Amino acid sequence: MDFKVLCLGLLCVFFASYIYTPIPSNIEEQWKVRILDAAAKISTFVAMCFENIGIMRFDEFISMILKLDYTEPFSDENITVTDMTFANIPRATDFLNRWTANKLDAVVLGVDYRLAPQHLFPTQFEDCITLVKFFLQDEILAKYGVDPTRICVSGDSSGGMLAAAVTQEVQNNLEIKHKIKLQALLYPNLQIIDSCLPSYQENKHGLVLTRDIGIKLVSLYLTKDESLPEAMRRNQYMPMESRPLFKFVNWSTLLPKKYRKDYVYVEPILGRYNYSLPALTDIRMSPLLASDSLLQNLPSTYILTCQYDIVRDDGIIYVSRLRNVGIKVTHEHIEDGIHAALSFMTSPLYLKLGLRIRDLYISWLDKNV
Repeated sequence: MDFKVLCLGLLCVFFASYIYTPIPSNIEEQWKVRILDAAAKISTFVAMCFENIGIMRFDEFISMILKLDYTEPFSDENITVTDMTFANIPRATDFLNRWTANKLDAVVLGVDYRLAPQHLFPTQFEDCITLVKFFLQDEILAKYGVDPTRICVSGDSSGGMLAAAVTQEVQNNLEIKHKIKLQALLYPNLQIIDSCLPSYQENKHGLVLTRDIGIKLVSLYLTKDESLPEAMRRNQYMPMESRPLFKFVNWSTLLPKKYRKDYVYVEPILGRYNYSLPALTDIRMSPLLASDSLLQNLPSTYILTCQYDIVRDDGIIYVSRLRNVGIKVTHEHIEDGIHAALSFMTSPLYLKLGLRIRDLYISWLDKNV
């Protein structure tokens, strides 16, 4: 009995240390953040355990949890919601889409793109760009009463990556008649070639999204090869021929000193593994790899980044690169921000931080669209 009690006690200590993360003093509603952070870490811990013992895959468990935040399509006195399929791709709705439609009296199109790992990259991009091209046809725009000169593309987190990639494609594709007026990217992840940017190191064990979990989720987009996450943790996964691309994400020159802090830039070790993954160097997966000539054609841009977020520096580097080629950029940096704050808006534990981000985003759209 004593041995069982000891084992249980050690397990509890291990588990508590696994989920515990110090909360920075400038973050408000710390008790809510602590609960949300613990819930996220417990969920990923259980997902990994279930996967290791063969109950269900990591992604299946995480998808099951995320579906709890799903908003069923419904209309009310302020919004008309139509759940349909465009170009064989279903549309989706969520809290932010509904809020945007209501506050701006806008037509909002949500894309229910196919998910990894059942559908690997570039399926997600292809679903999004196919639907956008379809919607930008004159007859479709006219059907929904959309002004073709006032079109905005937006997304948060991995959706921000897809929004950036779609905008690059639309603006640089001569066959697409109507272009994007604005793009809005909320705490986006914009590159996968360097997993040791200062924000990835600083927030390695950060709130809600840790570096290890971020790497796990990215790898699910790319391959079923289970060795990739470990190579990404070591920053030793890029092919030798990718060397010229690192100038586009070189944080030692593109990141303001405030965010570089005392970190020292070290170029990743190249060619250590022979992964046959074109996605690693594809601008549709890493919009930050786009050349300056492609970036010059982009529209006015809104980028929101959060201090306590592993992908913080992705957004800030994109701000620098866009401004360097003359694009008008509005950059909101939330000093007490955490990743995915908007994801908890329908939860009883919704954060005031999420309300602030939502209102900043809507205000910028209202002034510029």
